[in-house]
Amino acid sequence: MTYIVTGAAGFIGSNLVRALNQRGERDVIAVDNLANAGKFSNLVDCEISDFIDKRDFLELLAGGQFDGSVNAVFHQGACSDTMETDGRYMMENNYRYSLELLEFCCEQEVPLIYASSAAVYGGSTTFREERQYESPLNVYGYSKFLFDQMVRRRLPDAGIPIAGFRYFNVYGRNEAHKTRMASVAWHFFNQYQSEGKVRPFRGSGGYEDGGQRRDFISVEDVVRVNLWFLDHPEARGIFNVGTGRAQSFNEVAVATVNTCRAAGGESALTLEEMLSKGIIDYREFPDALKGKYQHFTEADTSALRRAGYRDAFADVGQGVTSYCEWLLKEPRG
Repeated sequence: MTYIVTGAAGFIGSNLVRALNQRGERDVIAVDNLANAGKFSNLVDCEISDFIDKRDFLELLAGGQFDGSVNAVFHQGACSDTMETDGRYMMENNYRYSLELLEFCCEQEVPLIYASSAAVYGGSTTFREERQYESPLNVYGYSKFLFDQMVRRRLPDAGIPIAGFRYFNVYGRNEAHKTRMASVAWHFFNQYQSEGKVRPFRGSGGYEDGGQRRDFISVEDVVRVNLWFLDHPEARGIFNVGTGRAQSFNEVAVATVNTCRAAGGESALTLEEMLSKGIIDYREFPDALKGKYQHFTEADTSALRRAGYRDAFADVGQGVTSYCEWLLKEPRG
């Protein structure tokens, strides 16, 4: 049986393909758009049975190419640029595309595991999978919210396992192609490698310099959640996927710098020592992000735990350190 992974050459998608391979799965159809050709490198160490351009995929789907042959769909493909201003493109790419996949999965009785986003919560300070806390700040968040709403309507009568994951701030291997939209950890690592310093934002949203707090989760943990739901089709619904703990940008900066220093045989420094040495150099909060930025996120993981997921999540000290150690060995990032 075939596994379909959309966004397969992207960040989370490529990590999912690799994890399926590690389970012995080789019949994996990778669906993506390689207009950004550099993404191909995310799949060079993976085994796939076919690669299909996303523009052709829906036509093949509608034409019956995959009828009766699909074990599960991991729908990770989307435009994740929170600063994208073309709403028509965002809705077509993220919402309409997802709807067609949902219809296919319902008709074919195929499990659908898909990527939503914590962006649906917008400026809320409560991050629970309930309508009253959902108020997106940008069209990206809205496109994810709207599909979640459709899933909520369909889920009671769908007759198939559907699991949607509101990813919080994911970081880890294979995100270099995202450039501007890559994780804070990736940016800090590259800043330190090129400039010998990192540049978090100055205070904003009532938080001190570098004190904005996000729920940072490693891509390894995200993949484990996806595969757990594949193995537990009785668990269905929309779930937050985060660590359940908010940590500051300063904490990410300290973990990044100290991992790089350790690799060079240098001793660890405290935040205060980094500030005094100019290793942390705050930059002004961008005007383009004002009113569109989540200064605080922290997943309420109660629903995920009630569903039966029990594994612990890496904190910034563990996850960012491991990621930076990998980046130091892997030039393509």
